[in-house]
Amino acid sequence: MSKDAFNRVSDILKHIMEDTSVPRNIRRAAEESNDILNNEEEDSTIRASTVISILDEISNDPNIPIHARTLIWEILSELESIRS
Repeated sequence: MSKDAFNRVSDILKHIMEDTSVPRNIRRAAEESNDILNNEEEDSTIRASTVISILDEISNDPNIPIHARTLIWEILSELESIRS
């Protein structure tokens, strides 16, 4: 289950990383989050918790476009289901 969820989240993160209307710091955080998710040496709950922490912080950035914020909220809800 978490493998499918991680794949869906990874696809959304890639979309954010490729969107030039998203500020560079947000794209960088998306890339960092994607790298963490794809690190299969760590436990899936630890990876999910780490990414939740990173994305929760950037979701409050006032410079983030609303469409990117919505995608991040979607990712957060997906990862919350894995963590719990």
